[in-house]
Amino acid sequence: MKRLLSVALIALTVLSVAAAKPKAEKKGKGVMTYDEYVAAPLDSEVVVETYVQAKQSWWDNKGTFYTQDKEGAYFLYNMPCTQDEYNKLIPGTKIKVTGFKAEWSGEVEIVDAKFEILKSKKYIAVADDVTALLGTDELVTKQNKYVAFTGMTVEASNENGAAYLYKWNGAGQDGDDLYFKVSKDGKSYTFTVESYLCDNTTDVYKNVKALKVGDVIDMAGFLYWYEGPNPHITSVCPHKE
Repeated sequence: MKRLLSVALIALTVLSVAAAKPKAEKKGKGVMTYDEYVAAPLDSEVVVETYVQAKQSWWDNKGTFYTQDKEGAYFLYNMPCTQDEYNKLIPGTKIKVTGFKAEWSGEVEIVDAKFEILKSKKYIAVADDVTALLGTDELVTKQNKYVAFTGMTVEASNENGAAYLYKWNGAGQDGDDLYFKVSKDGKSYTFTVESYLCDNTTDVYKNVKALKVGDVIDMAGFLYWYEGPNPHITSVCPHKE
């Protein structure tokens, strides 16, 4: 009887896990799955369908975007688009992108791309809490995704005890990128507020400038990679227990 009950419980658990796993989105003809994109060699042509999550910058008729679907994320660097097209690519917009897979200092991205806007329901990713993956090799599998870090302690960013720096070396000024250090379980990490993505008029820029060493905070942002994880943070708030 106990054996039958155990088998029934296992079957119920399997069904529950299967039900919880999101259904893979149907791809258009010739479009890669995220796994196929990851497996594609550098400099090869790639075709993906993805959703705009954030716009980092536009100039010289080129835009840079964080995009993501339910499988993974894609960073589109300097994708040709007019100002009008850039304005239309609001968060949640589905696009088909054809370009070339490239890497710069560890950051995997799509370059020399062209795109088309697809008719679809909008999709905005929920932050994936990757705090437990900090310091592990698995973290890179979340590259470019919208992620969260929770219960992180602010540390001094230089020998003078500053809670943040303008530019990586402190040689900048208001309006430049902000760099700040946080720690978890005795290990320190450097995070960034990328000024093109979140300038000095945004809440996150102001909130980082208000940090004090010892504050415990929760954050969300995009897992950019530059010679290792260099998260581009888009929100900061006091830690919620």
